[in-house]
Amino acid sequence: MAIASQYSSKQVEDKWYDYWMKNNYFHSEVDEREPYTIVIPPPNVTGVLHMGHMLNNTIQDVLVRKARLQGYNACWVPGTDHASIATEAKVVAKLRDEGINKADLSREDFLQHAWDWTHKHGGIILQQLKKLGASCDWERTKFTMDDDMSASVIRVFVDLYKKGLIYRGYRMVNWDPQAKTTLSDEEVNYEERNGKLYFLNYQIEGSDEKVTIATTRPETILGDTAVCINPNDERFEHLKGKKVIVPICNRSIPIIEDEYVDMEFGTGCLKVTPAHDENDKMLGEKHNLEVIDIFNDDATLNAAGLHYEGKDRFVVRAEIVEELELSGHVAKVEDYTNKVGTSERTGAVIEPKLSDQWFLKMKDMAEPALKAVLEKDVNLVPEKFLNTYRHWMENVRDWNISRQLWWGHQIPAYYYGEGKNDFVVAENLEEAVKLAAEASGNSAITAEDLTQDKDVLDTWFSSWLWPMSVFNGILEPENKEIQYYYPTNDLVTAPEILFFWVARMIMAGYEYRGEKPFKNVYLTGIVRDKQRRKMSKSLGNSPDPIELIGQYGADGVRVGMLLSSPAGNDLMFDEDLCKQGSGFVNKIWNAFRLVKGWEVSETAEQPETAQKAIAWYRAKFQLSLREIEDHFSKYRISDALMTTYKLVWDDYCSWFLEMVKPGYGEPMDVKTYNEVIAILEDNLKILHPFVPFVSEEIWQNITGRSSEEALIISKWPEKVTFEESLIREFSFASEVISGVRKIRKDKNISFKNEIALSVMNNENVSEAFDSVIAKMGNISELNYVDNSVEGALTFRVKSNEYYIPADGAIDMEAERQKLEEELKYTEGFLKSVEKKLSNERFVNNAPEKVVAIEKAKKADAEAKIEALKASLKNLG
Repeated sequence: MAIASQYSSKQVEDKWYDYWMKNNYFHSEVDEREPYTIVIPPPNVTGVLHMGHMLNNTIQDVLVRKARLQGYNACWVPGTDHASIATEAKVVAKLRDEGINKADLSREDFLQHAWDWTHKHGGIILQQLKKLGASCDWERTKFTMDDDMSASVIRVFVDLYKKGLIYRGYRMVNWDPQAKTTLSDEEVNYEERNGKLYFLNYQIEGSDEKVTIATTRPETILGDTAVCINPNDERFEHLKGKKVIVPICNRSIPIIEDEYVDMEFGTGCLKVTPAHDENDKMLGEKHNLEVIDIFNDDATLNAAGLHYEGKDRFVVRAEIVEELELSGHVAKVEDYTNKVGTSERTGAVIEPKLSDQWFLKMKDMAEPALKAVLEKDVNLVPEKFLNTYRHWMENVRDWNISRQLWWGHQIPAYYYGEGKNDFVVAENLEEAVKLAAEASGNSAITAEDLTQDKDVLDTWFSSWLWPMSVFNGILEPENKEIQYYYPTNDLVTAPEILFFWVARMIMAGYEYRGEKPFKNVYLTGIVRDKQRRKMSKSLGNSPDPIELIGQYGADGVRVGMLLSSPAGNDLMFDEDLCKQGSGFVNKIWNAFRLVKGWEVSETAEQPETAQKAIAWYRAKFQLSLREIEDHFSKYRISDALMTTYKLVWDDYCSWFLEMVKPGYGEPMDVKTYNEVIAILEDNLKILHPFVPFVSEEIWQNITGRSSEEALIISKWPEKVTFEESLIREFSFASEVISGVRKIRKDKNISFKNEIALSVMNNENVSEAFDSVIAKMGNISELNYVDNSVEGALTFRVKSNEYYIPADGAIDMEAERQKLEEELKYTEGFLKSVEKKLSNERFVNNAPEKVVAIEKAKKADAEAKIEALKASLKNLG
């Protein structure tokens, strides 16, 4: 088979991915082997590959490919998430562009549009993962809205409701006015923003006196139903029992007393708006206050907003301040910085809103999930996230699981009457009719009499079941696949969804299987640019991963992503890393071409240098193999790659191949060649998880292979005993070779010219690698001497002195003249430094660091002078 002079990633990658797929290497079935299982963090069904996906899925593929080589039954389950808020927003935007308003459609019509959108765009990201080389079991691809997945979600909802863990409550929730849905606390990001603190005067009823309150949200005064003072605040003793008039709406509201009020904040008087603030709601309930909701679902003002009805809240803020100023109600305005909650999905400013919603009690479910992590039954990597996890789990709040959307799993609650509690929860309509008949006492009730809850479940309510539901572990808890593949081994995900997803999966695992869903959680960092900014479309600082693959090859991009990706720490991505990765791939390819280009002789004897080289490299390989496996065991994937990189680039390419390379025009003996190929194959096995395409291409080019002999399903190298002394001895020998090469370079001695080398062996170094030193340095003879050699060029390795006769190798007179000039310059430099140090004023007044630098210069100059004099003496 002709070997291409240049490696072509485009041709190679398509060829081998098709080959792997055709031979079903990625697919897993239950068998007698030990399983190794990973479930993919399901990306949004309508999403496209971004740099975070690239990093996350490269790591997963590295782990899966290594496990496959180690003989495990490797199963990597892919899939996508229906992503309620994000997908619905895209469908609504598409319909708007077509002149269609969601409100004008029936639920069924809208869902048809959503499914059309999903079928058109869904799965693009999975196809892109194939370009990366992801060896997922594509036959197992799941979607969170698949029939069996949906049935699992509904069954869990019904079960938790029956257990009393799911309830319906009228609560203050986080409202996203752009998506027009509630969000859980974890879906709200808090950002510091510069705003204003408005001091507003409210007139005391029946008096000319005024009381001043401070607020950041003047538009909400139209929902005020009280002003609160601290009963211990002597300043407002005279206000107790009185009322104030709310500006603009002129509503009379009571002054109430509660120690909740901070006497030091603002004016000490607090306006109470129970419909639009969590703390105000609690005060309202405690003091039996009226609740006035002034906002529509899109955060425009409703009829309670009077003449501001229909206007956006932020527009009203500006206009109402202007009106209050004109009417003399604004005492003053100050700059103010506060934290503003924004939607994790849309970026819209969150509006606190009172609403009937579905909640899941979390406190009891959190306990086993917290214990599992604290007791290391589930390992978080890196451990620095453990305290954050513990804090969240110890302070967990009930989960708001309902969303005011149509795309998603519709809540299986069916209403049969007008009362607030006239509903039943059932897996299907038929069962709901039976339950409704029992609950209502009306045996004539029919399906037409029931109305299903319009809301859908939070997307995370389906994905928290993912490790179980992908193996049908909810609907058939005793099936052979869930029994075999669960718990899974490793979960690779981003720290920002540690609570959204990871913690909840652990809770669900203990609730429904009584055990953890995975053994290890590897938390990747965030991909950032060189300026440390998070890569995002909005900033325009995120390259297109598919374009990177086209330019540098999938292997090159994989190496580039992993080279600076320590677990849990952010990755400072630089495209030059992909260039470096591509260079590494080319280095591997060119090394292979060199080996395959050698002529092989059946009769030639194996030289001693080759024997030594092979023994050394096998020892070095074994040492590196242990380091690589140790790094993998600690999820230091970047370090595992770097050890592999250095072994192949430095030890294999730069040293080993040079050591065994036959002389110019000479053949290689067959014994050495076979050993070189065996070593190459071992290299390819440890390279394969990182660079699967080039490694498979070389593997298949070494010799003809059957489909049972492909690299992807070969065997990970075994650890065997090795002689560590060989590694130490060669390390010393390599320094000697480097010393010889430096002399040749500095003195312009052609490598074609043989030279003699003498050594004063003060270190008592083994002579085991002398033949290698002789070959690599083109040494005609290597002698051991007891005294220094006159008229020679010298260098030192530790305490060993090495001598290369200068006579005949270099122009003695020119070299002497060069050394004398250098000596003269250095002696002059030393005098200038000594003069400075002899100046007491300088030594006493200059900073210690400056004096230390001058002393170091003096010591360096003295050492250099001694070496130059020794070299001149050796020249005779």
